[in-house]
Amino acid sequence: MTRRKFLALVARAAAFASVSIGKAMAAISRGGGMQYRTLGRTGARVSLIGIGGYHIGEPREERDGIAIVRTAIDNGVTFMDNSWDYHLGESERRMGKALQDGYRQKVFLMTKVDGRTRTTLEWQLDQSLKRLQTDHVDLLQIHEVIRENDPDRVFGPDGAIEGLIAAKKAGKIRFFGFTGHKTPAMLLKTIRLADQHGVIFDTVQMPLNVMDAHYDSFQHQVMPEALKRNMGVIGMKAFGDNFILQSGTVTPVEALHYTMNLPISTLVTGCDWMEFLRQALDAVNTFRPMSEAQVATILAKTQEAAANGQYEYYKTRDTFDGTARNLRWLG
Repeated sequence: MTRRKFLALVARAAAFASVSIGKAMAAISRGGGMQYRTLGRTGARVSLIGIGGYHIGEPREERDGIAIVRTAIDNGVTFMDNSWDYHLGESERRMGKALQDGYRQKVFLMTKVDGRTRTTLEWQLDQSLKRLQTDHVDLLQIHEVIRENDPDRVFGPDGAIEGLIAAKKAGKIRFFGFTGHKTPAMLLKTIRLADQHGVIFDTVQMPLNVMDAHYDSFQHQVMPEALKRNMGVIGMKAFGDNFILQSGTVTPVEALHYTMNLPISTLVTGCDWMEFLRQALDAVNTFRPMSEAQVATILAKTQEAAANGQYEYYKTRDTFDGTARNLRWLG
């Protein structure tokens, strides 16, 4: 990379930092080895990393998934991610068991539903609450807003937004948001429709990593709009399900620190095994706000590999589109 291109990356990093990162960094607090941030307009204080619900369903033995959750909580992790469809409900069942014996009161519990209609959303939420063994979740998100008509259905007649509002009034959820991984355009469309209907989502969850910054970027397109509305930004796919690490451009710690340096509230991390949890905990413990030059150096390392989204399979392939293979889940 030429010096001119490197300086351009520094300038780009500085410009983004000037409008958003400072606000997020000011919200950092510490407790032991964990760092905490405020989840946007909710005001809730959550850990800088969260436990990915899909991955606790990966170990063959249930007890291993439960042990990962409890070890994380014992080390200060408070944000718990899950979804109605992960491992056909097994991830939620494991989470529910892990949160017994006083652990539920220590966490901010989030799950997701696929329903685009009020009826389907309410049915899936009730199933999730039973599996999670709780009478409410702290955050419920519409999962995988990835198709052109997904936002329209959410806000249409008998749409999911009606279910979210009703569930909040009923005390089944405290806050609501949405997620997407395919293209920033669908998340931006959802935000615009919410504006038109006088609704402000509390959160948005999206891929944020060292390669996203270069290609069809959620960081550059969606994050500024979310921050304008004081939505809590939940990062995910720091490793792109390990494909980014396979590019050989960055180390796991560099990838984690890059995303932590963004104005996110929390980063959902996939911890299939205990060593992955330890790696994430160590990354939090060693994280300090990065300089513009440090950010530019990482972006320079990943720029060529990221050019066509070849390591961001969730954008360029259907590998991660669970709802696309199960359209009945949408209602």
